[in-house]
Amino acid sequence: MTDRFPVALTIAGSDSGGGAGIQADLKSFHALGVFGTSAITAVTVQNTLGVSGVHPIPVDTVRAQIRAVAEDLHPAACKSGMLATAELVRAVADSIREHRLARYVLDPVMVASSGDRLLDQDAERAVAESLVPLAALVTPNLDEAAVLVGFPVEEREGMRRAAAALVEMGARAALLKGGHLQSSELVDILFDGREWHEWRRPRLDTRSTHGTGCTLSAAVAAGLAHGRPLTRSVEDALGYVSRAMHAAPGLGGGHGPLNHMV
Repeated sequence: MTDRFPVALTIAGSDSGGGAGIQADLKSFHALGVFGTSAITAVTVQNTLGVSGVHPIPVDTVRAQIRAVAEDLHPAACKSGMLATAELVRAVADSIREHRLARYVLDPVMVASSGDRLLDQDAERAVAESLVPLAALVTPNLDEAAVLVGFPVEEREGMRRAAAALVEMGARAALLKGGHLQSSELVDILFDGREWHEWRRPRLDTRSTHGTGCTLSAAVAAGLAHGRPLTRSVEDALGYVSRAMHAAPGLGGGHGPLNHMV
């Protein structure tokens, strides 16, 4: 790592449509002045209309990818996205501990924007037990938060309860994303165990939402890799995603990608 061009690592699945996963993460890293490295956990067959195939990478290969990056390029921050299986979840947790990967952002990817499942149901508990306690930040949407904490998360007070619960489970901070709120206003809530932060903005009427969660977590990791405080990294990331959605190229017939080079 250099101060001017830090390294970040993404541990996630590949999106053949280019809008989410590894592809979104690397684009975001590059746009935000970070050298992106990757460990691919699964190959998906997908586009803006949906996911038609998920093929997990062998666990030993995922471990080897992480080791290769950690031992030579020394990432200043890392994030994980789609992990597909419980076995992969546990392997990633072991690798984060083994290589002492710092500033880890956990995006608990469970379902794609199209509604297609991206995480085996038996892996959900493994995420809560193995990865949440390692996270500098966990970034669930409302559905993912409900799975992790075990109670419905449907409104602002539920978001605050879930954020507090995730910190109690071991995460150093939790960012609850309000994209699934049934309201004209979006609310994102951050809790770091001591202080609460809240961001509000009008809901954007767009179908270009593919990869928003991946992009947000990658942008936070980029900020942390630059050495910025968590709250600033989150605020900058939220602004970046909003601009990328407004500038979306309108591609595909379903949930379209963002403009990561905005």
